[in-house]
Amino acid sequence: MADEQELECCSFLSVHQDTVDRVLSEMPGDERLYDLAELFKVFGDSTRIKILYALFEAEMCVCDIAQLLGLTQSAVSHQLRVLKNARLVKPRREGKTVFYSLDDDHVRGMIEQGMEHIEE
Repeated sequence: MADEQELECCSFLSVHQDTVDRVLSEMPGDERLYDLAELFKVFGDSTRIKILYALFEAEMCVCDIAQLLGLTQSAVSHQLRVLKNARLVKPRREGKTVFYSLDDDHVRGMIEQGMEHIEE
């Protein structure tokens, strides 16, 4: 354990203040970083990832997504609400049916980049 702690500490007592100042000037504010962390939490659920993947292929209603994933409509509706609040999916009403699709191409890009990262 002591060896691990030694590896995590600098072997000198001076701070590279120019580096610290430069990084600090580029660091987003706490509120933006909090919002980013909340967005990534949404991606932390495999059911939501499955829903997003389904919506890569087609605009779908709750009934279709529930059938595809073997879930209840209530469970799918709950997950879609989370995804909608995170602005990852958008609804479109046609009569009494609401169809969902990816909100924009950024969503597809985030998932694709995540997949590329885990496949490296």
